[in-house]
Amino acid sequence: MENIRKQIPGLKLTPQRLAILDYLKENREHPSAETIFKSIRKRFPTISFSTVYNTLSTLAKNGALQELTIDPEKKRFDPNSEPHHHLICIRCKKIVDIAVDYELKLPYAFKKGFDIVGNHIEFYGICPECKAQGI
Repeated sequence: MENIRKQIPGLKLTPQRLAILDYLKENREHPSAETIFKSIRKRFPTISFSTVYNTLSTLAKNGALQELTIDPEKKRFDPNSEPHHHLICIRCKKIVDIAVDYELKLPYAFKKGFDIVGNHIEFYGICPECKAQGI
């Protein structure tokens, strides 16, 4: 997020886009575009949802963040663009990063001619907060 000008040449850094970047900077909650929009709109009441969504999509296309489709209800965005995996609560949809490198070897017969360049593992469970609430 720091060197976004270098990562995405031609992306105008408007005050609204800078606010989106600031929101994402230290955020580890994997927010949806809607969550970001609601937060940014407090400072920029005229900002449109399209501006937020298009900015996030541009950042994702250029590798500055990850677009997560693990929640069928809505896309979530992860400012951590380094390879990592996720732990997901099946009740509240909380997403947590797992920065462990798993060496998985897919048997040749299952590769179907693909050259494997990476993987993403999703673990599902019930988070401590949901367990404590009995949800």
